[in-house]
Amino acid sequence: MGQQKIIIALDGHSSCGKSTYAKLIAAELGYAYIDSGAMYRAVTLAAMDAGLFDDNAAPPPEKIEALLDHVELKLKHNPAKRRTELFLNDRMVEDLIRSMEVSAHVSYIAAISAVRRKMVEYQRMLGAEKGVVMDGRDIGTVVFPDAELKIFLTASLEVRAGRRYRELIEKGMAAEFADVQSNLEKRDHIDSNRDDSPLKQADDAILLDNSEMTLEQQMIWFNNLYRQVITAADDKD
Repeated sequence: MGQQKIIIALDGHSSCGKSTYAKLIAAELGYAYIDSGAMYRAVTLAAMDAGLFDDNAAPPPEKIEALLDHVELKLKHNPAKRRTELFLNDRMVEDLIRSMEVSAHVSYIAAISAVRRKMVEYQRMLGAEKGVVMDGRDIGTVVFPDAELKIFLTASLEVRAGRRYRELIEKGMAAEFADVQSNLEKRDHIDSNRDDSPLKQADDAILLDNSEMTLEQQMIWFNNLYRQVITAADDKD
């Protein structure tokens, strides 16, 4: 494969396997993997820890904006677990942010413009050197509109709910399939209809529906696409 480093933007719906796929791609290419959704989840956890969701009603955006001054995010590689872990104010929260409680509130937090501005600024800084795979909902449209390779990943709601449900059960978290499916449906609606950076496929993104695909098949598909992109980029130079 070519030596030129590029930015790979991987967007898509909740629980369609973006993170798993992005990690595999990053490992295959020796690239850094950045999970943008984890950053929004960490801000959500900070808001929950601050008691802003105490009565379960959505807190006013200005309270979340004020909280941002007290939120410090860091990414650290854990060689023992072979993963990149997110730290919120020096506390490792990589597993905590995946809970159903955080999932129930994250779309609201991610829709707040002040949060998006701060996270996008941070994400662009992380990708400045290229050689990164970043997944999320607005990577190809907002964070890196000039990314050399954009993929929009999707799968049917039922397939995605099944994947998310199994993931929660395997982690020992309590979950009901109907609740998981309802949560995904709600998040799809909020993510796709928010005013600021809604979830949508970039005009130059390649669509991949992985409902019926194994990870191995998805990687074969990716490697073919990657070769085409790198060859085209080399031809331009």
